[in-house]
Amino acid sequence: MTATKHKHPGVVAENRKARHDYDIEETIEAGIVLSGSEIKSVRAGRVNLRGSFARVIDDEVFLYDAHIAPYEQSGKYFNHDPMRPRKLLLHRREINRLNGLVRMKGMTLVPLKVYFKGRRAKVELGVARGKKIYDKREDIARRDAARDIDRALKRARHDL
Repeated sequence: MTATKHKHPGVVAENRKARHDYDIEETIEAGIVLSGSEIKSVRAGRVNLRGSFARVIDDEVFLYDAHIAPYEQSGKYFNHDPMRPRKLLLHRREINRLNGLVRMKGMTLVPLKVYFKGRRAKVELGVARGKKIYDKREDIARRDAARDIDRALKRARHDL
C-alpha cells in the first residue's frame, strides 16, 4: 500500500482488521527501531500489519509479525528479515502501565497503524479485547442500519 491510499497524510499502513476483530480500549503512540533498508521500505509504503501484535518482554515492548518488505534497491546481503521482531520505544511508565493492562484477562496489544511524525516512524498501538462472533455481527448490523438511515434521509432531502 502506498501512503496516498490513506485518508490521513503520513499514514503508511493501517490494520483495519484490528478494529473489526477487537474492541480498542485505548491507544498509545510508540516509536519503532528500524534499520536503514527497513525505513526505506516503510517510506515506500511496503508495510503489512495484518496479524501482527506487540508484547511486553523484560520491560521492553516488541512488535511481532509485522511484515516490512525487503528494500528493492539494496543488494541481497544488505537487506533485512521482513518478519523480524522490532523494538518499540516507550517511556518506562508507559511500558509499566501497558504491562498492567495486558495482564488483565483477554487484553492484548495490537498495532493499528504505522505513520510518520516529522521524519520519525511511529506505531499506534491499541490496548484491545477480542470480540466474540456475535459482537462482530452486532457491529455489522448497526453499521448497515446506520447506512440505510443515511440513504433514506438523503433520498428525502433530495426529493424536497
